[in-house]
Amino acid sequence: MFDIGFSELVVIGLVALVVVGPKRLPVATRTLGTLVGRAQRYVNDVKSDIQRQMDIEELRKVQQQVQNVGQEIQAGVQRVETEVSAVTSDLSQTTDAWEGFESSESTPVSRQFGTHIHAPEPSWSEQQEQRRIRERVRGRLRKRFHVKRPRD
Repeated sequence: MFDIGFSELVVIGLVALVVVGPKRLPVATRTLGTLVGRAQRYVNDVKSDIQRQMDIEELRKVQQQVQNVGQEIQAGVQRVETEVSAVTSDLSQTTDAWEGFESSESTPVSRQFGTHIHAPEPSWSEQQEQRRIRERVRGRLRKRFHVKRPRD
């Protein structure tokens, strides 16, 4: 802090001895020591207050970042919910279309369609409708899971 050598301290001590006197010099040095100690404590208190304020600001920034991430997650969940509702509505429309179709065994086609042996062959328009729905669902899933997100 200060560049004071031993010889300079001796000169300062001799001047203090001459000015203050030999009787009051110990009292003056104790008083000076307590004042220096108080000043150091005050400086340390100010430093710790500044550090606390900086920590509080950092915590506020982290809190804001966490809130932003939470909002992004909520927005993503809402997007997924809308996509799922769109897919379920498409599927319900498809099942509604299949419900009107009567088979020779008078059982619903949705239970027979698939890999069953007795499943009726869907018409060309029904196949095209199923293909369009599948492509729409695949496109939404691709868009949902292949989005590039920025990294921090």
